[in-house]
Amino acid sequence: MTKTRFSIWRGDSHGGGRQDYETEVTEGMVVLDAVHQIQAESANDLAVRWNCKAGKCGSCSAEINGRSRLMCMTRLSDLPLEQGVTIDPMQTFPVLRDLVTDVKWNYATKQRIQKFTPRTPDAEDGTWRIATVDTERVQEFRKCIECYLCQDVCHVLREHHLHDEFIGPRFMVYAAALEMQPLDTGSRVKALKEDFGIGYCNITKCCTDVCPEGIKITDNAIIPLKERVADEYYDPIKRLWRKLTKT
Repeated sequence: MTKTRFSIWRGDSHGGGRQDYETEVTEGMVVLDAVHQIQAESANDLAVRWNCKAGKCGSCSAEINGRSRLMCMTRLSDLPLEQGVTIDPMQTFPVLRDLVTDVKWNYATKQRIQKFTPRTPDAEDGTWRIATVDTERVQEFRKCIECYLCQDVCHVLREHHLHDEFIGPRFMVYAAALEMQPLDTGSRVKALKEDFGIGYCNITKCCTDVCPEGIKITDNAIIPLKERVADEYYDPIKRLWRKLTKT
C-alpha cells in the first residue's frame, strides 16, 4: 500500500478551491473508492454524487487530472500517482457543493425536443413492418447513460456558455435517435437549425473522445443531422421551391 495525494475541489456556488488529502491506495481501486475513503477518514462532509459504481448510471462524472471521466471507471493504476491526483467538478454546469454540479438544465433541454410520434401500424393487429438494418442504426444511441461528460467538454457550452442557443452533443444524440427511428413521423430539422444551434458544432470530436459508452457522437449523430439540415435548407432546388411556394 502507498499513500497518494488527492487534490479535491471543495466549495459551493460562492466559490472554493482545491484541498489536499492523503489516503492509502491499494490494488484495484478506482477514483471513487479513494474519494469514499477520504470521506471516511478526513472529510466527512465532502459532497459527491454516485449511485451504481458500475459505469451505468452516469452519476459520478467529474474532471480527473483535467479530463472529464467517470470516477467509478477510472482506475488509479492508470494514473500517475506519484504526481498526485486532482479531482474537480464538471465545469460546464453550476457547482452546488464540492464535486456535485447542478445538471437540471439538461432535463429542461430534453423536454424541448419533439417526442417520438409513431406512424400508423402497418397491419390490422397493430404491428409495424420495418427492416432490421433500420432498427440497428439507432441502437448505438440507446447506450447513452446521460453522464453529461460530452456536455462538459463541448466548447460551445463550456467556453462560450451558449446554453440558451445550443442543446449540446448529448441531445444531438437524442434527436438523432428519433430522427433515424423508422417508426417516427416527426421532424426536428427546423428546430435543429433555428432553436437547437446545430450550426455551432464544428465537429472537433471532443464529445466522442470522452464518451464512456464509446458512442460515435460526431460521426454517427451530429454529422448526419447536419446533412439533414443542409439538404432541407441549403439544397438549391428546395430553396427555389420554398421561394416559389412561400413555405
